[in-house]
Amino acid sequence: MDRGKLKRLWPRTPSEAEVPGPRRSRRLGSEPTSRRVRLTDRWDEGFLRLGGDARTERSLSYIIDGLGIHYDATAPSELEVMLEEGGWEADDLLARARSGIAALRRLKLSLDNDPRRLELAAALERAAPARVAAPAGARRVAIVDQAAGDPAVGFGLAGASTFGAMLAAAAADEPGAERIVVMDPSARAGRPGHIDAAAARAAGARLVGDPVAAWSLIEGCDRLFVVSSHVGFEAALAGKPVTCFGLPFYAGWGFTDDRLHLPRRTRARRPEEVFAASYLVCSRYFEPYGGEPCRFEDALAILDLVATRRRENAARTLCLGFSAWKRRWAGETLGSPGNSPVVRRGDDPVGPGDLAGFGRVVTWASRMPAGTEAACRDAGVPLWRMEDGFLRSIGLGVALRPGASHVLDAAGVYYDASRPSDLEHLLETAAFDPDLLARAGRLRAAIVAARVSKYNVGAAALPPMPRPGPVVLVAGQVENDASIRLGGATVLGNAALLRRVRERDPDAVVAFKPHPDVEAGLRPGWVPPDEVARYADVVLRDVSAVAAIEAADRVETVTSLIGFEALLRGKPVTTHGLPFYAGWGLTESPACPRRTRALSLDALVAGALILYPRYVDPRTGLPCPPEVLVQRLAEGGPELKRRALTLEALMKQVWSLTWRHVLRRG
Repeated sequence: MDRGKLKRLWPRTPSEAEVPGPRRSRRLGSEPTSRRVRLTDRWDEGFLRLGGDARTERSLSYIIDGLGIHYDATAPSELEVMLEEGGWEADDLLARARSGIAALRRLKLSLDNDPRRLELAAALERAAPARVAAPAGARRVAIVDQAAGDPAVGFGLAGASTFGAMLAAAAADEPGAERIVVMDPSARAGRPGHIDAAAARAAGARLVGDPVAAWSLIEGCDRLFVVSSHVGFEAALAGKPVTCFGLPFYAGWGFTDDRLHLPRRTRARRPEEVFAASYLVCSRYFEPYGGEPCRFEDALAILDLVATRRRENAARTLCLGFSAWKRRWAGETLGSPGNSPVVRRGDDPVGPGDLAGFGRVVTWASRMPAGTEAACRDAGVPLWRMEDGFLRSIGLGVALRPGASHVLDAAGVYYDASRPSDLEHLLETAAFDPDLLARAGRLRAAIVAARVSKYNVGAAALPPMPRPGPVVLVAGQVENDASIRLGGATVLGNAALLRRVRERDPDAVVAFKPHPDVEAGLRPGWVPPDEVARYADVVLRDVSAVAAIEAADRVETVTSLIGFEALLRGKPVTTHGLPFYAGWGLTESPACPRRTRALSLDALVAGALILYPRYVDPRTGLPCPPEVLVQRLAEGGPELKRRALTLEALMKQVWSLTWRHVLRRG
C-alpha cells in the first residue's frame, strides 16, 4: 500500500484543482485504473447533505480519499488507514467531534433530512399490525433494509442474500422483542428493497412501509441490525447496540457487533474517533451560497437552518390574501420538497369547512379575509400572519419586486401595536447570549458598511442643505398603511407630521423624505408643494434612505422603518407612534405598557434581524442567514431586481411614469 499520502492527512490540504464541480464522477478504490492513479483524490458526497432542488454549485460536504472510497471494503481507503495507524488524534479534534455528535443528535440531522419522512410512532400506526403482538414493555429492534442497487451493499462485502440472513439472525438473537423492518432512512423514497412484507411476516417481523426519519428510528429502538446503512453509525454515536452484516466504514473497530471480519482493521476505536476521522479530517465542507470552503460547524448550522425551514413548510399550507403576483413567490417561499402550498384566489370570507385537510394557514397580514381568525380557531388550525421582512429587495414591493425576506407571526404582526406579536414577545423575554450579541454587532456593521436598507431605491444626489443648523430628517409614510392605522400613531398624515416637527424644533433644518411608494404615485400620502414649503426646508426626492439618514443629525417619523435604519447608524430617533423598535429605551416614543425591558441596540438587532425574520437566498433558493442577503443586496444581484412579468406590473409602471413626469408636476 502506498503510504505516502498519509503525510498530509492532518491538516489535509487538497489542491484547488481537485475541488469538484457539480458533475464530477466518483471513482471507486476497487477500480484497477483508479488504484494505479495516485495523484488525484477521490471525491464522494459527504455526510451532510442539503437534498431538494437547491441551485448550488457544489454539495454541502464531500469525503475525499487518496486511496479508495470510504464505503468500498474491497480495497484500503485513506480513512481506513488513518483509523488503523493513528497519530492524528488531537484533543481539540476529539472535542469538536463530541460537540458535533451532540449537535447532530439534538438537531435531529442525518444523512438525509427530507421532511416527508415520518416519526417512527406515526409510521408504526400506519403499518400493518404484527401477526403476533409483542408483550408490553418488550424491546424493539429494527432490521434496516437497503435499496436494491445500493453500491454500499456490494462494496460492503454483502449481497441480496445477506438481508435474509440478517432477518433470521434478528429472530434468533431477539426472540421476545418487537422486530420491525424499516427501509434505510437515507434511501430515496419509493425504491424497492430486499425484504418484502411476506419475508418479514415469515420471520415474525413487521414491515414498516413508510420512510422513517433516522433519529426517530434510533431513539425509538433498543438495537439495530444493518448491512451497511449509515444509520448504523448514527445509532452507534447515540450509544445504541448495532449489529453489522456487511462492512461499512464504521464496522470492524470494536464498537459494533460484526458478522464479517476484515483483517486490515485490527485497532479498537471509539465512535467519536471514527466520527472525527470521517466527518472532520477526511471531509471538506462548502457553504452553498457562494461555494466557498467552510468548517464542519458552519456547514452544520446551514443544514440546520435549511432543514428547520423545510420541516416548518412540510405542513399542508393554505395561503390567503396573497396578490396574484405573489402567488408564485409564496409557493417558493412556503414550500418544501414534494409539497407546495395551496394559494386561494379571491378575498371571500373563510369558514372552518374551507380548512379541512390543512396543517396551517398563512395569510398576508394586511389582506386577511374576514372570518379567518375565527375559522382557524374553530378548526384547530394554526394561523400565521405573513409580511415582508426588514431587508427585502432592490425595488419596491408595490412595484411588484418579489422579496427575499419575510416574517411569520402566530400572535399578531410586528407593526400592530394594539396587540402582542411574536417579535414583541421575543424582544421582551429572550435571553440574548454573548455570541448572538456579537453576531448582531457584526451584522449591524456589515449593513452600515454596505449601505443597504429595506428597498435600496433612490439614486438621486443629495441636495445641499439650504442653511446651517441641525438637520432633522422627517420620514414620510403611506397614509393608509397598516402600520399607521395600527401603530399607535399620535400624528395622522405627512403634513401633520411636518407641522409637529417644525413646532418641536423651529430652528432646525427640516429635510422631508417622501415614501418611495408615494413618490411613484402608487400609494396615498402626497403633500402639496405649498404645504411642504411651509414646514420643510428641503425635500429629498428619489434620494436613498441611507444617504438621507447619513445627512441627518436626528430622525423623526411616525412608524417608518427608516427610524430603525437610523438606529443602526447611531442616529437619535423620535417616533410619533409605536413601531416594533420603539419602547425599548432606544428612541423617544410614546409608552407601551407591554414593553418594559431596556434593550441594547445589538439585542434589538439580534431579535429583529436574526431571530424573527426568514430569509431566502435569491440565487440558490435556499433559506439563508441575514448575512448572505446583505451581501446579495450590496452586490446588487439581478435576482433581487426582477419584476413580476404580469399585466398588473406593466400597468403600474405606466402609471408611475405618468405620475412622476406629468401629473405630479401639473
